[in-house]
Amino acid sequence: MKKPIWAAVITAMVTAVLGAAPVHAAAPPSTSTAVESTGEAIDPPLYDETADGGSIRVNVVTQDRADLSSAASAGETLQAFDTLPVVTLKVDKSGLDELASQPGVVSVTEDLPVPPTLDQSVPLIGGDQAAQAGKTGAGSAIAILDTGVATKHPFLQNRVIAEACFSPADSDYAATSLCPNGTDEQEGAGTADSETGPCATIAECDHGTHVAGIVAGNGVGITGAPTAGVAPAADIIAIQVFSKFDSEDFCGTDSAPCVLSFTSAQIAALEKVLQIRQSGAPIIAANLSLGGGRYAAACDSDPRKVAIDNLLAAGVATVVAAGNSGFGDAVSAPACVSSAITVGSTTDDDELSSFTNRGALLDVFAPGTGIISSVPGDGYASKDGTSMAAPHVTGALAVLRQAFPDERITTLETRLKAAGKPITYTGAQTSRINVGKTIDETDPAPEPNPGPDPKPRPTTIINNTDHPIPDPGKVQSPITVNGIPGNAPDTLQVSVDATHEWLGEVKIDLLAPDGTTYPVKTTNGTDPGGTISTTYTIDASASPASGTWKLQTQDTSDGATGTLHGWLLTFPTPFEKTGTFNIPDPGTLISELKVAGISGNAAAALQVHVNATHEWRGDLKIELVAPDGRSYTVKPTSETENGGTISTTYTIDASASPASGTWKLHAQDTSDGATGTLHRWSLTFPSIENQTSYLIPDPGFAYSPITVSGIPGTAPKALRVYVDATHEWRGDLTISLTDPNGKVYLLKADSPSHNGGIIQHIYTVDASTSPANGTWELTVDDVSENATGTLNGWSLTF
Repeated sequence: MKKPIWAAVITAMVTAVLGAAPVHAAAPPSTSTAVESTGEAIDPPLYDETADGGSIRVNVVTQDRADLSSAASAGETLQAFDTLPVVTLKVDKSGLDELASQPGVVSVTEDLPVPPTLDQSVPLIGGDQAAQAGKTGAGSAIAILDTGVATKHPFLQNRVIAEACFSPADSDYAATSLCPNGTDEQEGAGTADSETGPCATIAECDHGTHVAGIVAGNGVGITGAPTAGVAPAADIIAIQVFSKFDSEDFCGTDSAPCVLSFTSAQIAALEKVLQIRQSGAPIIAANLSLGGGRYAAACDSDPRKVAIDNLLAAGVATVVAAGNSGFGDAVSAPACVSSAITVGSTTDDDELSSFTNRGALLDVFAPGTGIISSVPGDGYASKDGTSMAAPHVTGALAVLRQAFPDERITTLETRLKAAGKPITYTGAQTSRINVGKTIDETDPAPEPNPGPDPKPRPTTIINNTDHPIPDPGKVQSPITVNGIPGNAPDTLQVSVDATHEWLGEVKIDLLAPDGTTYPVKTTNGTDPGGTISTTYTIDASASPASGTWKLQTQDTSDGATGTLHGWLLTFPTPFEKTGTFNIPDPGTLISELKVAGISGNAAAALQVHVNATHEWRGDLKIELVAPDGRSYTVKPTSETENGGTISTTYTIDASASPASGTWKLHAQDTSDGATGTLHRWSLTFPSIENQTSYLIPDPGFAYSPITVSGIPGTAPKALRVYVDATHEWRGDLTISLTDPNGKVYLLKADSPSHNGGIIQHIYTVDASTSPANGTWELTVDDVSENATGTLNGWSLTF
């Protein structure tokens, strides 16, 4: 069976949002819902663009880095990355076909070129007040990913401490490099200087210098200069991420030449920021005053999110302009990435700038209208845009780092939001930052403890607590089952992990919630010392499924010791239909199955098992119809499948439909002359729970693993992570999920506004670039001392 391939959202190139010019969206990505088809990873317009034999730039996202070498064989490698499962290729139609055939490829989308888009503003946000208090951003560095910086401008006072250039050249796009030496990549002094090389003659290259001045300009002693930027003592890391384009096909009529930025260049720059941070530079934030597209919901499949998350884990915020299209309910990309700080624009009168994007994805406002800052040639100019608002926030974070040197970046963001001035507009309210007030504020008022989310119904439950086995004597280990109605199945699976110096002495029983004892393993005189790692099948249908089950391990004789390391219960799916159902020839058989007791929506990796026989399997088309009427393709027809048996488990993303209700399997014979029978079909909603309890060190980390097997392909775009924990101060906790390849997903950041109490919450992450199978690990980090807590358990629902 072909692995499921989830299409990732990739806005391949973005604009530097200059002024209020509209930002054009890239074509929306396609998504797939079933696994039995070819080419789901390929954005369909790519085939049209290569139909005439031409080639095209594409960003290829793979499940993990081990798949990159195979993907790269499909074309010419244009950009490789050091840490991410992404490669940029030049491919033709045959290359697209090759990528479509590779199960490790998650998405393929075009690297589209799109155009680039303080005297009053700094006092408005309290920057002068912060400076009077001695908080000027000293000790921090800011990375500016833009059109380069005039490194010798007097307003920046030679505080550019590192430079790099990522500027791809591509003759097919009439694109040339803006790096001074003409290569696609260059590092070192002068490599991002916008007053040297090709940028020196391009007006649009003034953008990065203007942004840098807002962040960290210092006008002391300079005639005609603004007084200062937000963090006038902060250092600057300048990174060029734009290329020069000489074609009106990309720049627009009468607009060539222009500067445009490839997503691949931005990813490379974000990786470079992380490398510089890891080398010891005190980087507090990366500023991206650029964006494109329209997103009303988080775009966490964007390939930049992995790099943004890696920076956040290293203590570096990514601050992104919201965009200048005037959207009332949406922002651009990568501002739509949930782990970025998204900034909209206001006027000096705290009115919304007419051009600003806004809505639920916006984090904060800052001034962005009529902002005077540095430009190349030792001059100064006024510009409008969310490009000008974002660096106010970036500089504010440097000021807050100086004021609160021991606090996490997420805590600084919370402080900035809490102390800001509320700006109310249609559909939302967002704070306009006030850094001066923020440094004077005490901790924000604690947020109330939210009500618990319902725990997902489990298919497998784990208890990995070590229990020494008395010699002789008994030990019991509990697992509590909730939400499974009726009696337990007659095929309940009990998996046991134990060691003992003489296994023949060990007797194991399963104690049901009603007190019934089910023998699991008996004693014998032949088993030597060693390990039990065995799954037993028990007919427990006489006992209720829900309640507390106990594994009782007994050493029946003295003289040998051992340990129960853990055990788990697996409840085979109760949702199945069996029988002999003839499939009309031709015609459609409809078989119904009722699902009850599962709250919320269905699984994003719903397992649909079909067992059928047919004289020509290629005639069969199988669809699953959800309780809400949505239809999901399970198996298409095929010209190559001959007669025989279908006994296959298909993975379907059914997360848009409710779980409970009547599901229907449509088995359609599309051609006459061959007959068949449906024997069995079933639905499994995979959810694995670990009930092992761990004390959370104060401060320190607690880790809890879940090992997944039997789910083909990648994890879903909506992987649900249920966390149950108690803590005397929830705000001390940072919670993250690590996939089998080591990729980290941030679930909960620490926050000064979360008081003590219980966390029983479902976090949803886009894990579509991670393999489903393997060991996942939940990490709970207590970042501050003097409050204790416990991780009670957690679960993964696919």
